[in-house]
Amino acid sequence: MSIRVEWDYLKSMTDSDDRKTIIADLMNSYGNDVWNYAFSITRKRDLADDITQDVFLKAYKSLFTLRKEGSLKSWLLTITRNTAYDYRRSAFFRKVVLFETIDESASEQSAEEAVMGQYAVSEIWDLVMKLPVKYREVLILYGHHQLSMKEIASMLSITEGAVKSRLFHARSKIMKMKEDQSHE
Repeated sequence: MSIRVEWDYLKSMTDSDDRKTIIADLMNSYGNDVWNYAFSITRKRDLADDITQDVFLKAYKSLFTLRKEGSLKSWLLTITRNTAYDYRRSAFFRKVVLFETIDESASEQSAEEAVMGQYAVSEIWDLVMKLPVKYREVLILYGHHQLSMKEIASMLSITEGAVKSRLFHARSKIMKMKEDQSHE
């Protein structure tokens, strides 16, 4: 769906005042992308669940104040990034990270955990998750979420050149890690 069509659709929906339908549509269309991006930043499934809920609550609250810039997906992923970084800065997050010795194997696996488990099995996914956040996030936004260089630059508040540079370095680091693994 083109950016213009997405925003026109959203505008027609907001004219009807049916926010629940709009949020349901957004969650169905972009819920997995939001959760996966939150997980890629935090590396914690339960935190990605919390962040995803917060993202859609924030989206719900700001539906009528949207500017028509970029795609709905990039708007939601921007909210996701900002929310994830807010969580990382909060005292709650620091406490959870410090006391993360609870055995999680006793709980049942959610659908999202099953999907992420399949990704985690992949060698490439493991390597991507080992990258520093600034490289990992650009690689995921570009490769997995298929955002344009311009959208990523806008979202991260960096230049398109910086996005290209980070992508280059991310790919180089992945290749080096693969070479190092093959020599072991």
